[in-house]
Amino acid sequence: QVQLVESGGGLVQAGGSLTLSCAASGRTFSSAAMGWFRQAPGKEREFVAAIRWSAGSTYYADSVKGRFTISRDNAKNTVYLQMNSLKLEDTAVYYCAATQRIYTSDLLRRPDAYNYWGQGTQVTVSS
Repeated sequence: QVQLVESGGGLVQAGGSLTLSCAASGRTFSSAAMGWFRQAPGKEREFVAAIRWSAGSTYYADSVKGRFTISRDNAKNTVYLQMNSLKLEDTAVYYCAATQRIYTSDLLRRPDAYNYWGQGTQVTVSS
């Protein structure tokens, strides 16, 4: 079993920055890829970013490209989401997810590609 624990959420003004962390633990943790998703009230969960654990290849939703950066620290089994130039519409609960299967970049944008999820961390952007 793999456990994912997010941290770093909070309240920030528009234009500000936040960094989310997701620490993975569990028996012999190994992941092919990890991703960040977000869900705003009344909306479906949407893809934000993903990273392949070994190669470090990254993928982003168009809405965050150029503003958000996903990275990982293999030694710490931790993935990060650096969020800059935050907008009101970035307000959501952010979830970290992990998959142990190898998927194409298109499939990594789907929530059903991931079999482990964190509990979520709230990000609120104010005007």
